Amino acid sequence: MTALTLSTAAAPGLRADAIVVGVAKGSGSRSGDLVVAPGAEAVDKAYDGRLAGVLETLGASGAEGEVTKLPAPSGFKAPLVVAVGLGAEPEKDAQFDAETLRKAAGTAARALAGAKKAAFALPLADAADIGAVAEGALLGAYSFDAYKENGKDAKNGKVPLAEVALLGGKPRDKAHKAAVERATAVTEELNRARDLINTPPNDLNPESFAAVAQTAAKEHGIKVQVLDVKALEKGGYGGILGVGVGSAAGPRLVKLSYTHSKAKKHLAFVGKGITYDSGGISLKPAGHNETMKCDMSGAAAVFGAVVAAARIGLEVNVTGWLALAENMPSGTATRPGDVLRMYSGKTVEVLNTDAEGRLVLADALWAASEENPDAIVDVATLTGAMVLALGNRTFGVMANDEAFRTAIVEAAEEVGEASWPMPLPDHLRKGMDSPTADIANMGERMGGGLVAGLFLREFVGEGITWAHIDIAGPAFNEQGPFGYTPKGGTGSAVRTLVRLAELTAAGDLG
Repeated sequence: MTALTLSTAAAPGLRADAIVVGVAKGSGSRSGDLVVAPGAEAVDKAYDGRLAGVLETLGASGAEGEVTKLPAPSGFKAPLVVAVGLGAEPEKDAQFDAETLRKAAGTAARALAGAKKAAFALPLADAADIGAVAEGALLGAYSFDAYKENGKDAKNGKVPLAEVALLGGKPRDKAHKAAVERATAVTEELNRARDLINTPPNDLNPESFAAVAQTAAKEHGIKVQVLDVKALEKGGYGGILGVGVGSAAGPRLVKLSYTHSKAKKHLAFVGKGITYDSGGISLKPAGHNETMKCDMSGAAAVFGAVVAAARIGLEVNVTGWLALAENMPSGTATRPGDVLRMYSGKTVEVLNTDAEGRLVLADALWAASEENPDAIVDVATLTGAMVLALGNRTFGVMANDEAFRTAIVEAAEEVGEASWPMPLPDHLRKGMDSPTADIANMGERMGGGLVAGLFLREFVGEGITWAHIDIAGPAFNEQGPFGYTPKGGTGSAVRTLVRLAELTAAGDLG
């Protein structure tokens, strides 16, 4: 993990491999000009106030995601200056928003892979900016190299940036220190979620995932309970068992309980944890199963959020439910047409074994409901329909309470995660009527993401506020990296869940 420190040192005298500065497209009277962002005054002065001009000569425009490297000026102990684009300059008396800083820091950290230390001289107007830059740098420096020779990227032979110093941050300032500590806790757990998502399914199955959760829980004072196959059978968890019965690796239901002595509210997070999804008997076609190790991203997000809440010490009780199974075809696998008796007592006719996520979530949602929390949020890579609707970078949010849905969307926006409110049209429920069971696990094809949400709603206890987050699009990035987002597992929804817990602890969420 990249180390992060606050530094009041002047840029010229700081020993580092590079100094990172921000540049933007000018506005107002400077419209069209390249502008050096606040925080880099000492660097600009060393270029006799001509840094913007030098960068323009090198082709810099200030666009978001743009990186321009140039030799440091005479007298600097760092040999390199890295200018990262921030996009449009804010209006007068305004400052760069947190997500812009987060992306810029992430872009710079990725560009400096192989370096031992970099000093970030980006705009830091307050503690919130420090937290944003810290998050961006730590997330951008992420690399999953566990399966590569010597722990290096096989393509460029470089290890992640080792250390980041935030210039302008005050090590003795309580707000600044708290911002760094929060950013470190959240990003470390988000990166752990990324690691889990990226781990090949021959090494990550329900049992090994549960073991990782047990180890982390012990480390951070979280109570953990793991239901194995025998316990699931005894408890009547027909949904989880029905999905996992075709695999040699048996399913698990993991309960993580973080409690605080001053907590007044209780949140339950439920995560879909299909460690590999072949589709089961309804086998996925070629080209659709190569990345299905990521189908446990919801459980990874819930796991990361609960541990982060514990590390921050939030005054709220948070319970995480990880519904873990491997969906495989075999002689023992659930067949289309089979009927499962769920933990709630309802029966489900399985029309498609590739609609398995909703089955494991249904059992976990009912288990979470039995504790009567103030709210339940489930997270899942649930439907391809949501990707068709919202693309690869935006998750959908459904809920049985409009105000709660709005609060989640706003929390996601606050932390830089793209989301969109989606409806739960009651008329689509009829499509899941079954002549054999209480409900079928499939309904109308059109609006499939909404149908899945309606199915889950059937397994939420009466009177409990609930929301469903479908992260099928942003959970796994198959394209190139951007900002602080790597290729592969992204850790989508971790920061939104943590923010929800923070708002609840502060009494600002219901």
